[in-house]
Amino acid sequence: MGWLLLNLCMAFKQYSDLGYMTNSMIFVTISQAWYVIDALWFESSVLTTMDITTDGFGFMLAFGNLCWLPMMYSLQTRYLADFPQKLSYVHTAAVVVLQVAGYFIFRKSNSQKNAFRNNPEDLSVKDITYIQTESGTRLLISGWWGMARHINYLGDWMMSLSWCLACGFDSIIPYFYCIYFFILLVHRQLRDDAKCKAKYGKSWDEYCEKVKYRIVPGLY
Repeated sequence: MGWLLLNLCMAFKQYSDLGYMTNSMIFVTISQAWYVIDALWFESSVLTTMDITTDGFGFMLAFGNLCWLPMMYSLQTRYLADFPQKLSYVHTAAVVVLQVAGYFIFRKSNSQKNAFRNNPEDLSVKDITYIQTESGTRLLISGWWGMARHINYLGDWMMSLSWCLACGFDSIIPYFYCIYFFILLVHRQLRDDAKCKAKYGKSWDEYCEKVKYRIVPGLY
């Protein structure tokens, strides 16, 4: 919520300076608000993420959520408050398409995984194939999760890139977020894969043979 409140403050700052808000500011503010509201609406699914199941509550989550996240993730609106950007129609369409496509991948993949975890017999997921591990866990090998082991990370990063691109190309400062987020997601994927390898053993090797890509289908 701190992230959202800071964004709103930056949007009002721009409005007080210019007498209006630029299309870039409107896009970033609405898109990031959408992202925050989505996290709150689907809060139950957050309980199964690596942050909760593996990392646990400590300095990283406390500092990250209370300080780092609101200050760093609001960097685009902070930049736009000082350096307004009026996007062309083509530029606007490009970032909107990237945002919508990223959200679609992010939400559909996460919802599919959560639906399967809650009820494998649900009509929306009953045809999904999986590998049964010795520990009893099921590893999905079709649907969204047959494309890549962390397909949701791709959608997440696409959204972050759209917010940065909305700030134009005059400075690298607003691009800090998508660069940092790329490193975070790759590092997170490597940690998760190492944990799963240790936990599932041969089942994980079989899974990796069937789902070859880690985040980006056909690329990585």
